[in-house]
Amino acid sequence: MAGFRTHITFSAALGAGYAAAAYALFEVPLPTCVLAGGLCGVSGMLPDVDSNAGVPLRESMAFAAAVIPLMMLDRFGQLDVPTEWLVLAGAAVYLFIRFVVAAMLRKYTVHRGMFHSLPAAIIAGEFAFLLASGDDVRLRIYKAGGVTLGYLSHLVLDELYSMEWYHGRLRLKKSFGTALKLFGRNWWPNISTFAKLAILTYVVLKEPGWLPQHYGNDVRPTVERTATTMIDRVVR
Repeated sequence: MAGFRTHITFSAALGAGYAAAAYALFEVPLPTCVLAGGLCGVSGMLPDVDSNAGVPLRESMAFAAAVIPLMMLDRFGQLDVPTEWLVLAGAAVYLFIRFVVAAMLRKYTVHRGMFHSLPAAIIAGEFAFLLASGDDVRLRIYKAGGVTLGYLSHLVLDELYSMEWYHGRLRLKKSFGTALKLFGRNWWPNISTFAKLAILTYVVLKEPGWLPQHYGNDVRPTVERTATTMIDRVVR
């Protein structure tokens, strides 16, 4: 099994390449590239939050508690509330993640459960998309892609480390197939995971950011006028 340092080193290198490629090939703004690369690097330890104790859970929760409130500032700002309330909301999110979410993960998760799965990687990316700010949905997808890529790097390494050469032939360990999977052994974690995936996918698809903001309220009338014109032509 790959250790914490191996996971974080691999995902950090992957994040650096992810950021450099976007900056060099697609002219993505440098701050966005750095943020997406950093998210990729940190996401390499996310699947191990189901370890119930140790460095991955502690560091993941500390990072999430610090970064998620910052990523939500744009969302909070859209509510047009005083700055004091923004600070209090950020502090509340920090405390909730740092202590409540961490305690729930320790109590209700098992190692190599559904946190080590492909649906979980998609869920992590969808969370990142909803938290990411900005009017350009392409940049939000890019940031979310960094999280998904880092998450997947952990799963891939776990599968690679579950194979070994033994007396000149490839041997699979008992842990093989427990990371890059769609379903777990127990039905309730499967139902819970796919229910979360369905809900988040629905919310993501309903996200207003998919429509460019500069269209404003002119989108629906334009569509309606076009549809009416086409119907008139067919009737005639």
